[in-house]
Amino acid sequence: MTIPATPEAAPSRQDVLLPLLWLSSPALPVGAFSYSEGLECAVDAGIVTSELDTLEWLRGQIHLTLARSDLPASCAAHAAWIRGDAAELRSIQSWVLATRESAELRLQTEQMGRSMLAWVRQLHCEHPALAVARDAGNDGLSWPIAFALAAHTSGLDAIHAGYGLAFSWLESQVQAALRVVPLGQAAGQRLLHALLPEIPAAVEHAIRIAPDRSAWQSFSPMLAILSARHEIQYSRLFRS
Repeated sequence: MTIPATPEAAPSRQDVLLPLLWLSSPALPVGAFSYSEGLECAVDAGIVTSELDTLEWLRGQIHLTLARSDLPASCAAHAAWIRGDAAELRSIQSWVLATRESAELRLQTEQMGRSMLAWVRQLHCEHPALAVARDAGNDGLSWPIAFALAAHTSGLDAIHAGYGLAFSWLESQVQAALRVVPLGQAAGQRLLHALLPEIPAAVEHAIRIAPDRSAWQSFSPMLAILSARHEIQYSRLFRS
């Protein structure tokens, strides 16, 4: 990123970067730290046992699930929040919930969505988008839609919202891997270093297909099986 040559350029950069850092922070009180999204069961099943396995698992998740489902859904929701289109938001919400293939994955998107909506209400209580949220489902917002609302009320465009959603997901998954594989802190940093370059392509793909619902897909049968198994796994650290 080029450092602005004049003081006048700095505020616009800050207006984007600081809210983006905030939304991407693991300190955001939405409970992301309590979910592994199938990784814990993958470890239990012997599918993920090393740093290299974790790298391939997360790379696959970025491009096979995140870039084709939650990211385009969030991008489309961002546009709907801008338009104030409650009907479109309800339609996206129905799609997101229908594609959660296990009870725990559905509970995750609902719980994190509620928590994010509560965060928006506390910090942006007068924002007109909250009136749209009441029409769109109020407390029933799923995580991708609620994240798009938070990005919109924070003044972020769809591209930066996509980066924020992707990075927050990646960081929480790497943190889960540190505990459950287990891996060391240095390994976690190597994973982030290797996987960060994957995010721009994933976001670009999501934005490209966001207007075309027929191009969205959530087809990851092994993840669905592992998530269902995780619900009855004998010993667990995570809620998914």
